[in-house]
Amino acid sequence: MDNFRLILIAALIFILLMLYQAWQDDYGPKPPSNVASTPTTEMLGTPEQSQSSSSSSESEVPIANDSQISSAEVPVPTMQATRLLSSESRIQVETDVLRLEIDTKGGDVRRVDLLDYPVEVDTPDNPLRLMNDEFPNLFIAQSGLMPKGYNPNKVEHQNLLVPTHQKAVYQSEQPAYRLGSGAERLEVKLHWQDGKGLKVIKVYTFQRGSHVIDIKHIVENDTDQPWQGRLYGQFQRTQADLGGSRFLYTYMGGAIGSPEQLYEKVSFDDIQDGSFNQENRPDWAGGWAAMLQHYFVAALIPEREQIYHYYTNTLKGSRYVLGLYGPMQTVAARNQHVFKITLYAGPKLQNKLAALAAGLDLTVDYGWLWFIAQPLFWTLEFIHKLVGNWGLAIIIITMLIKLAFFHLSATSYKSMANMRRLQPRMVTLKERYGDDKARLNQAMMDLYKKEKINPLGGCLPIVVQIPVFIALYWVLLESVELRQASFMLWINDLSSPDPYFVLPLIMGATMLVQHHLNPAPIDPMQQKVMMVLPLVFTVFFAFFPAGLVLYWVVNNALSIAQQWVITKKIAGNV
Repeated sequence: MDNFRLILIAALIFILLMLYQAWQDDYGPKPPSNVASTPTTEMLGTPEQSQSSSSSSESEVPIANDSQISSAEVPVPTMQATRLLSSESRIQVETDVLRLEIDTKGGDVRRVDLLDYPVEVDTPDNPLRLMNDEFPNLFIAQSGLMPKGYNPNKVEHQNLLVPTHQKAVYQSEQPAYRLGSGAERLEVKLHWQDGKGLKVIKVYTFQRGSHVIDIKHIVENDTDQPWQGRLYGQFQRTQADLGGSRFLYTYMGGAIGSPEQLYEKVSFDDIQDGSFNQENRPDWAGGWAAMLQHYFVAALIPEREQIYHYYTNTLKGSRYVLGLYGPMQTVAARNQHVFKITLYAGPKLQNKLAALAAGLDLTVDYGWLWFIAQPLFWTLEFIHKLVGNWGLAIIIITMLIKLAFFHLSATSYKSMANMRRLQPRMVTLKERYGDDKARLNQAMMDLYKKEKINPLGGCLPIVVQIPVFIALYWVLLESVELRQASFMLWINDLSSPDPYFVLPLIMGATMLVQHHLNPAPIDPMQQKVMMVLPLVFTVFFAFFPAGLVLYWVVNNALSIAQQWVITKKIAGNV
């Protein structure tokens, strides 16, 4: 009955979650509307800039300078009829794992297709589009250089040629790039100049088999005066429905990492209400900023030794911004300087993310039981390396967990077997005392005491096991390794529901067997409810990923075997 009660608890949690999501849809915070608004953003600036920042010009960049930290209101861009993002020409880039579109306006990354992760397992030539500049699911990466003292809200600055993503229009050496069959790396160079001696070369570097993109801004100062500026990078994203199951909650939104807190969510609500900026966080080195969705992440990782400031913003068209900018750098006259930042756009593979930045692997969000979930994942991954099949790995790890809790489960089953042995006498007591619940309860307690049975003896072992079961649930739900992983026969994707509902039906059958092994409630109404529950959960689990249902089927089968042996030994029959 341990697994049966666990399923009841899990069902209650999912039902509460679904109610919460429904309430959020109807009454929760809404995305920014298309009417004019003035969201606040954290920026560095002189008092003069703060006072003059109420101009009506569009600003999508952090206003930066060397003076003090101050808050200012930045007007959002004006809604346009067809498209919010301006565009020049597109540069097509393709490696063995990525296909990108880079816009010469600002050198933005406007589209990213993951060639090694198709949308559906049956359509391997249709890659998943992680980043896109089309509504409603807009998700792009931008970077640029903010000159010292530049303020896009000042009228006298609006016609300046500066290397920000809004102002700079780059020239490409060629319209398309492709990683050659014998090449290990690919460079895409974009060129910009202001006509007065300042040049910027924006270089994207790709590696074979990698979702990591190195971005360099090479500033060549051919003037007679030093140039000062800082690097920034940011994501723009809309809060869109990606078509996932409403039965399974996964986080979509922003996140940052810092030495003080390796993983911190920055939700769309946090960005919209400006609470992140209002906390006046200190700047730090060795951090990162990311936008997450189920199985995939895009992250900006600056140089580890550089101190960066993190900020959020909201823009017209329900766009959310999460970004960071670095320290002011001086490029001497007739000299050059290289600004570096890394963009990761790909799956949440923990070992690769951990190598990029501390805490970035925590974007594989196992919740508050991560300290249990991560060892479970490492074990699951190790088993997979041995057997080469994620379905078999799930079966084996379920058996190992069941073995680890064998004695606890045995204690629970012994208690239930003894309760089952007393069932006829309990029914007799029910008939004797009828509706007199006080006398009935007292008689039952006397019976338990006489037979030396603890009616709660089966509960503690169950409570101890629940955290492990929940942690494994999150491992199976969050691990991209299980996405489109084949098991056997008709199950070619463990992250999708069983197309023929075979596993849910088997699980329902195992629940029905467990019901007959457990002591029946003496209350007739409770008996009817318990009889209906296997059918309810069969329908409920029909929408769950096959990997999760496989885990429950194996766990139920092992529980039935153990409980049957113990019940037969104690009661003499089943």
